[in-house]
Amino acid sequence: MINWTKLGLIVSPKEYNLSWWKTFGMDPCSIHLKKSIYRIFFCGRNNKNISQIGYVDYDLEKLKVLNISKKPVLTPGNLGCFDDNGVTASCLIKNGPYLYLYYIGWKPKSTTRYSLMTGLAISKNFGKTFKRYSKAPILNLTDKEPYSILTAPYVLKKKTKWMMWYVSCNKWINNNYPLYDIKFAESKNGIDWIQNAKVCIKLKKGERAVARPFVFIENNIFKMYYCYEKKVGDYNIGYATSKDGLNWLRKDHQSGIKKSKSKNEWDSKMIAYPHIIFHKKKKFMLYNGNTYGIDGFGLAIGDE
Repeated sequence: MINWTKLGLIVSPKEYNLSWWKTFGMDPCSIHLKKSIYRIFFCGRNNKNISQIGYVDYDLEKLKVLNISKKPVLTPGNLGCFDDNGVTASCLIKNGPYLYLYYIGWKPKSTTRYSLMTGLAISKNFGKTFKRYSKAPILNLTDKEPYSILTAPYVLKKKTKWMMWYVSCNKWINNNYPLYDIKFAESKNGIDWIQNAKVCIKLKKGERAVARPFVFIENNIFKMYYCYEKKVGDYNIGYATSKDGLNWLRKDHQSGIKKSKSKNEWDSKMIAYPHIIFHKKKKFMLYNGNTYGIDGFGLAIGDE
């Protein structure tokens, strides 16, 4: 079991005066640049509350922001597309000279609150700019998955096999209240995905959602951090293990991280959207706090 020591809020929009980034710092995810420096991508919102993707370069040893994108690296798509109302980073993977960014596309709906679908953007300059692979989502609606919430993917490349765990809607209770769990897909190229609606993390009784998986392999065991929610706006971070990446055993009591006990803290009401960086045999967790990351994102160090 890993116990996480919180270092507090490390990146906040309040510290910068950028037109594209006024609030939030949702869904941080990273790629290694050099030495102890990581490029952390996240979703910021402008004055119109529109989500866009930018990044900070962060030194894990100095615990310091070194650089920040002065403009977003990915903005909403064309009017009418699945991502015309906002984009949120979810996962990055290096594929040869390219950087694949799997992202969430936001779209308001007429009969339900929103649509959240998975897109792919590709960078040739390590994330300074991205170009969409397609104007359409890379996950598809099917008879088994008919609802437009196929989102928040985490992708792991194991030799020639690409594996994805993603959030999938089971049903809408009403037009503001979807139920969703975590399912699995696989691919040979990271672009064309086979979905069989295999459920990996099931909802427990009374839960509304499990979301934003992060998966890694350690000692031949698949391990996953994610977040789970009973009451809207009350996420906690959970943990599960698997021998094959398909069949999982939830061990939420072993996540090693909880909400702050102080009511005034930025992560006292919820903790969510975990992402782990592996650096020099240490684990660092990026995560969001209250109101889905409205204040930015924080950092915790693992102690096994």
